[in-house]
Amino acid sequence: MQLFIFRGSGRIFGVTENSDASNLPEKYAPWVSFKALDLHRGEKAPGLNVEECLDDIETYGLHVTDAHVRITEEAMK
Repeated sequence: MQLFIFRGSGRIFGVTENSDASNLPEKYAPWVSFKALDLHRGEKAPGLNVEECLDDIETYGLHVTDAHVRITEEAMK
């Protein structure tokens, strides 16, 4: 699955299928494009828990971390 990674404020990163970051939480904006990559279950990606990320993408349509710690549910409040 091709996903786009964006850097937000501080050490916040957002991952989404949307290349324009339009579904990432506004409270961590501005979102700056960081990179795009293909993620697949069972594979590793530096600085990213692939399983957590893909679970969040399936459930919420996005994945958010703070210093590599998952904060997706908190970020959506």
